[in-house]
Amino acid sequence: MPSRGGTPGVEDLQWFRNRVYGCFTRRADALFGLVDAVLCAPGRVHTVAELSLSPVFGRGHGSAYAALADGVIDVEAVQDAVMAHRRQDWPLWFALDLSSWARPYAKSSPQRGWVHHSMRHTNGRPFVPGWQYQWLVQLSGQRDSWTAPLQAVRVPPQADVATQAGEQIRACVERLGHTDAPPLFVLDAGYDPVALSWLLWQQETPGPRASLLVRLRADRVFYRDPGPRRPGQKGPTPRHGARFALTDPGTWATPDAEHHTHDPHYGHVRVTAWHRLHPALYGQSAGGRYQHLARTPIVEATIIRVHIQNPPRRNGATHTLWLWHTGQPTDLDTCWRAYLRRFDIEHTFKYAKTHLGWLAPTIRHPEQADRWTWLILTALTQLRLAKPHTAGLRLPWQPRQPAHRLTPGRVRSGFPHLHATIGTPAKPRRNFHPGPGRPKGTPRGPAPRHPVIKKPHTR
Repeated sequence: MPSRGGTPGVEDLQWFRNRVYGCFTRRADALFGLVDAVLCAPGRVHTVAELSLSPVFGRGHGSAYAALADGVIDVEAVQDAVMAHRRQDWPLWFALDLSSWARPYAKSSPQRGWVHHSMRHTNGRPFVPGWQYQWLVQLSGQRDSWTAPLQAVRVPPQADVATQAGEQIRACVERLGHTDAPPLFVLDAGYDPVALSWLLWQQETPGPRASLLVRLRADRVFYRDPGPRRPGQKGPTPRHGARFALTDPGTWATPDAEHHTHDPHYGHVRVTAWHRLHPALYGQSAGGRYQHLARTPIVEATIIRVHIQNPPRRNGATHTLWLWHTGQPTDLDTCWRAYLRRFDIEHTFKYAKTHLGWLAPTIRHPEQADRWTWLILTALTQLRLAKPHTAGLRLPWQPRQPAHRLTPGRVRSGFPHLHATIGTPAKPRRNFHPGPGRPKGTPRGPAPRHPVIKKPHTR
């Protein structure tokens, strides 16, 4: 069983590997061999075929592609295993963000939509055909590149991203069970905080015991509570009170809460908050999300302003963040620190793509991409569990790092030595003669073409 302390033992890694192997219900040996091949590869992963050359895989390249095509993974069981091995000493801070898998030329791949891509453009716009995945990770709370990925869900082009995010948050809170403090979910400005708060806490079902923190654009406008109706007042009851514009300090008035601190890395930080502010919603807001309601809802939240002054080594530069907070109460010091740690999920995306080869396979069907994504997620979990048990392989031009400062790349360089010690639950390859293959002359027409599904880009 996994240890409940801060530093896991090597038996935790072995127990996790055995449990994950049990979650592969078809072609388990080949699927688990792909995970080990990714972890023991000497450098970046470029193709699935080259992973078959790894001694830890022990099979041909056909088995690698067959595992992605025909393998079966019990996703719910994998999520339970990953959640059971999260770090108990990390804060309950969770980041949720989208990452795209570009497939611009795969016309035979179904379920492709227009996804955002910072490097590729179509007609001058940063959108390309591809698949979109929404990752949920736990943040370490420290200034490092370590996170604990818990879930990665492909969002179909027709699906609503806010609804999918709400489902992932609810599922995560249920898996966490009872906790001393409510979990805090941190999202970037691409998400609609009003829609997400309404879906989580103002529907008929009871909302989760959690907090939501979303970054706001600096040009948003909110309104205060109009207060009770005055005696003798005629006309309809007003729904909006005094205006609160983020760009106009004259509309802010006195904050309801304030916090000052000095951080050795960020300098002087001033956090101010105003409670019970709400935006003006209309029937067409968020793509007509509220059109079925008799009246548009009033979604109240706490608006937080984070002002960072005189950060060290930045010549007195200042920076301002606006945050939307709903759900369970959270102190202001936790809010600003948790949001700044949200950027650690970008390190996870970059490492998974550039080194572990998350986007390397040229596969046709999105179900194959789902299987490969879960293999990469379990590989990231094993690297985190292996951190206390390997010193890594330091190249001559790399500086020495203490054990607590090892990066995922440094841990991965030493994983082959650890793999020789802990072994593998996968069975060795059975010797047999290859099959006859497709009979010569068998007609095989072209694969069907699938158009790109168009949908307004909303989050």
